[in-house]
Amino acid sequence: MLIFTHLLIQNSFILNSSFLILSFKIQNSSMRYERKFVVDSLSKYQVESMVLVHKALFRPIHKPRQINNIYFDTHNFTFYSDNVIGKSSRKKVRIRWYGETFALAEKPVLEYKLKTGAVGSKLSFKLKPFNPAEKITAESLRNLIAESEVPDWVKEEFKYLEPKLINSYTRKYFLTDNTKFRLTLDSNLTYINIGKYGVSFSEKQIDNYNLVVELKYDIEADEYANAIGSGFAFRLSKSSKYVNGIECFNKYLTV
Repeated sequence: MLIFTHLLIQNSFILNSSFLILSFKIQNSSMRYERKFVVDSLSKYQVESMVLVHKALFRPIHKPRQINNIYFDTHNFTFYSDNVIGKSSRKKVRIRWYGETFALAEKPVLEYKLKTGAVGSKLSFKLKPFNPAEKITAESLRNLIAESEVPDWVKEEFKYLEPKLINSYTRKYFLTDNTKFRLTLDSNLTYINIGKYGVSFSEKQIDNYNLVVELKYDIEADEYANAIGSGFAFRLSKSSKYVNGIECFNKYLTV
């Protein structure tokens, strides 16, 4: 019986993955590159100064804001493993909202981040408001998904997903003069573990040393990306906030 159940779960994920890959291909117009740089030797002020004097004429857009995410994975950390080994088609599943982490999330969004090779896209679904200050468990979040207007395949997949991590950070936004390249600067990176019984506040990590810079652009602008990237004294990285957060609290997790 256990083997049969396991096969059903596997089949469910295979079907959903196929759907996501198909959706990913359909959304060619919204596919883009994301280049990540981890900065551990410069201050936020120094990085901002470097961005503002760049020859591409980056300028601030939007006000800085705090971003919060709840990341989901299978019981056996399938999404984590796919990202660590660099599987060509991989995904991350998260609920995102802005503002204080444990205040009412008025406009939360469920996001599927999809990647094939080096290019990615997102599927986004609006969710009902919820209060993260209340107990966060797999059951409570499945109920949130079930009560929101999302496709049936999403509700089905969430029967097999578990919340694994909360992370938050402060983000600043910049855009080049020709509007083809967007850059974000993330600081105050915070990770909180979500265990079997909910959020574990005793397992909280605050990273005040690393900054994450992301350069985002559409596929047609890729030929200019090296010139843009070479203007920064940052090292290109495959860093993932989700992977880093999981590894904070699961030291012996193997893939």
